[in-house]
Amino acid sequence: MARFKYTALAKDGERVSGIMEGSSEQDAASRIKQEYDVIVKITEVKEKGDGILNREVGRPKLNQRALTVLCGQFAVILKADVPVDHAVRLLIQKTPDRSLSRLLEQTAADVESGKSLADAFEEHGSRFLPLTFLETVRAGEESGNLAGAFAGLHEHYEKQDKLYGRVRGAMTYPLLVLALAVVTLVVLMVRIVPTFTTLFETYGATLPLVTQALVAVSEFLRTYTWIILVVGASLFALVKLYEITESGRVRLAKLCLHLPLWGKIQLLNGASQFAGTMTTLLNAGLPVNRAVSVTAQAMDNYYLRMETGKLSVKLEEGQTLGESMRQQRALPSMLADTTAAGEAAGRIEAALRDVGQYYDGQLETAVRTARAQLEPALLLLISLAAGFIVVAIYMAMFTLYTL
Repeated sequence: MARFKYTALAKDGERVSGIMEGSSEQDAASRIKQEYDVIVKITEVKEKGDGILNREVGRPKLNQRALTVLCGQFAVILKADVPVDHAVRLLIQKTPDRSLSRLLEQTAADVESGKSLADAFEEHGSRFLPLTFLETVRAGEESGNLAGAFAGLHEHYEKQDKLYGRVRGAMTYPLLVLALAVVTLVVLMVRIVPTFTTLFETYGATLPLVTQALVAVSEFLRTYTWIILVVGASLFALVKLYEITESGRVRLAKLCLHLPLWGKIQLLNGASQFAGTMTTLLNAGLPVNRAVSVTAQAMDNYYLRMETGKLSVKLEEGQTLGESMRQQRALPSMLADTTAAGEAAGRIEAALRDVGQYYDGQLETAVRTARAQLEPALLLLISLAAGFIVVAIYMAMFTLYTL
């Protein structure tokens, strides 16, 4: 039995912490849910007596693309009425990812001995498999539609891969340009400008103010390079240490939602994740309360994850999901209104699917807009900096020619 440290919320909203034993993270979580409504955080406690040679080095890293392909393969094979144990054996050789292949080998033996596929996945892969995956597979087995559950997972992960790939690609280019520009400007100020400074000092000319400013900045960077690096690294370390604390993590995540450009992208991403994950889980047969708890753990922004998890308390009190979201006000109001309308009409899955597609489109638009605004701004800043250096040097050279 492993030991898990957890932070949870009681019905009155009070935050509590403790230790719970369980065969897996999901087993410990189910035991905690018997006492508390919302699990905020749960992590495995490593035993001090475990030597480095006696435990697996590092946590298995999930290849999201490989998992997406695996879900699609499972759906196709199971729709052909292939027994589950045979399907697992067939996919062992077809899965190039080592972690998933090893997981399938361990799972196959358990399934052949009579254990359910979800239980086998949970026992051997709970450390790196998404909770959304485990709960959807379990719901598919219980409803007798395992092939449909895997098809839903494949569609969900496929959409996420494409959407987040575009987001990452669109935001990586401006950041790369900014990094290269900063490095180039620093090299110019530290290496190139001092060469001209020595030339100017040789002639003893009175330098223009703009050149004096350039020389002062160059001298400052050369003199205090290590201090600047140490201060920067210290600030970064302090932010990371603050992020480790519960309050720090919440406040930093909330701050991200209010940043220009990036805040809107974070909020739209959260709305898209909520709608997409809820649609997948509800279609698989999970009850709304459980689907909300699982969805909360799948969200990237920690503040939105916390606020979504608190919805379970309101659902336990008998409120509808849409009304709970309206009161919470963490996610966009349109998402809450659409969810409420879907509940009233008895078609919440369809409503969440439609609004999820809307927010997917809004997210792509927001990313394109952010890139369209960032690129000219970065080019302008780089041009101004480079122009300042060129003008400062040429004005000094003109001064020398007049001597």
